[in-house]
Amino acid sequence: MCLLVFATLFGVLLDAGDALQIQCYQCEEMKHNDCSAPEYIVNCTVNVQDMCQKEVLVKPDGIHYRKSCASSGACLIASSGYQQFCTGRLNSVCISCCNTPLCNGPKRKRPAPSAATPGLRTDQPLLLLMLLMLLRLT
Repeated sequence: MCLLVFATLFGVLLDAGDALQIQCYQCEEMKHNDCSAPEYIVNCTVNVQDMCQKEVLVKPDGIHYRKSCASSGACLIASSGYQQFCTGRLNSVCISCCNTPLCNGPKRKRPAPSAATPGLRTDQPLLLLMLLMLLRLT
């Protein structure tokens, strides 16, 4: 029964994302968050890289950034695996994933959500749940 539910949900997600291509910022080891300029925008691989990834590394000489396209499975596993190292102190590594165009760029100021409309999250908890179900079935 779990396999049937998983297959159905996975099929719906795949069908909803047919031939969608996301754009992300991409740079390696930038010492400032300035790789959010138009020349750092890349088209991610269709149907493979469906998320943007951002790594923030705290080194002795300052904060470094890495930004790239990523597959959802790899990004979610990496971000959860590095949570224990995301302290904000020296040698800290924080990895985050998101699935909207250019979401690994600078933070945009968002209007405060009204009481009538709850805020939406973009970290795809359903996808993570499906990944965990798949791992449990194997």
